[in-house]
Order: sequence, then structure tokens, then C-alpha cells
Amino acid sequence: MDNRLCGGAGIKMPRAPNIAVIYFPGNNCEEESLKAVIASGMDGKIIRWNQRKDVDKFDGFVIPGGWGYEDRIRAGVIMAKDPVFDIIEREAKSGKPVLGICNGAQALVECGMIPGIKNKVEMALAPNKNPFVNGYYTTWINVKSIEDKGRCVFTNFTERNEVIPMPIAHGEGRFTTKDKGLIKTLIKNKQIIFQYSTKEGRIEENFPTNPNGAVYNIAAICNKKGNVMATMPHPERASFIRQLPDSVELKNKFVGNIRAMEDPAPAMNVFVSMKKYIEEEFL
Repeated sequence: MDNRLCGGAGIKMPRAPNIAVIYFPGNNCEEESLKAVIASGMDGKIIRWNQRKDVDKFDGFVIPGGWGYEDRIRAGVIMAKDPVFDIIEREAKSGKPVLGICNGAQALVECGMIPGIKNKVEMALAPNKNPFVNGYYTTWINVKSIEDKGRCVFTNFTERNEVIPMPIAHGEGRFTTKDKGLIKTLIKNKQIIFQYSTKEGRIEENFPTNPNGAVYNIAAICNKKGNVMATMPHPERASFIRQLPDSVELKNKFVGNIRAMEDPAPAMNVFVSMKKYIEEEFL
């Protein structure tokens, strides 16, 4: 165990989990992701895609959003072919947590880590189906946690049926597959973690509740083991009360209280859960 001395008393304290935020050319959410990691009580560092030495020494990984390699061919596919993913996949098999957000989620699907059932690409994040906007679409949405707390390492502090506000910002975010039995398998395995919902928690398939036409209203999927999650909504952009839109009642309770505005919002629990898991399993 890597420990550090506390003061001059010689008391050894466990170190904080250390997270690698993997930056690829074209990503633009690495700074926000790192801030959420640090605010949750972990340490972290932005690691360039070609800085592969000692990447395996980190306790967990965040693949942030953006447009890696300009999303050429299709979103996330070039990122997924990078050798750093061989390291990340190997570390994930040892149990380390991996969180892919938006572009990171697309890359996890393209490399087969999500859904991670047949060790090959089984799904796609296809272009949005939206009656008003062709292509990139950004807005605030709600996601509903549909599995028991702790089923996925990123939901240790999220209650079943809890509704969480987060933003989306993507042009290719529609979870889909040609494998007719795959969705049934994901449901059986409890791998679908978040679904798009109304703020009251109703699952409605139509726009705007489902903002991109994702099958089964899927917003986030984990692997069967539960330590890898791909989420199209951005938890790092909804981790503080100040980030929430004025329409969210939670923020309205703290209007005028600058200090309270820096308090964590519900989406911060994605990162706090990651921290708890690493501390219990690896430190």
C-alpha cells in the first residue's frame, strides 16, 4: 500500500485514489472532468494519449468528452484503436474503474469494453434522431437510475429510481444495435444503469424526454462486472449546485448563497462512488 505520513506523529494515512484523465487530440472536457475528480476527494492528472508509460500505475481512468480525432469515420472509433486502450482494457480486467463520458463513451463502445459481453463491438452510438435538429444537440435532460445502489461501481451513492439532472452535448449519442437479443441480455444482466426520463421519473420514448432516440431510453451502460461505464450525459458538467439550470429546484434552494452554490450536486456521486470503490478494493 502506498501510504504517506500524517504530520510529525508518524501516523500513516492511506493515499487518495489517483485517476488518469486520458486526453486525446480533439477532446475538450478534460479540465472539467479533472475538477470533478479532485472535488470528489481523489487525486488526478491529465495524461496525453501517447504518454503510455506508467499509465497502469493509476487507480482508475476517465475518458472525457469532445471530438477525438475530429470524430472522423465515426465518433470514438479512432480513439478506440489507440494502443493506450490496450492498457486501459487490461487494467479494467483487473477490476480498476473506467468511466467514459460522451466521446469517451463512444470509444468504450467502439473498442468493445461496453457492453463487454462477447469481446467485440456489439453496439453503436448512432447519429441522433431529433425532430428539430439535424446533428449536434445540447440541452439539459434527466436520467433515472434503474438498478440497485452499488450494482455499478459508479452508483454506490445513487438510489434506485433516483432522477439526476445532467446535460448532453453530442451528435452521435443514440445507443443502438442490430442484435435483437442484446438489449434483453443487458436488462437481464442489469447493465443498463441510467435511462432518459422526465424529472418525475417517467420513462417516455419520445423526444424531448429521449433526446436522441436511444433504444430503451439508454443513457448509460456498464460492463457485466460493473467497473466500466459509458455515459452519454455529462456528470462532470452537473457536479456542483452552481452548474444546474435555474429550472432545477435543488439550485433554487440556494439562490443568493455563494458558498452553498459550490456544494455537490447529485451527479457528483458518480465520482464519489468511484472513490469509494477504489478505496475499498485497492487501497
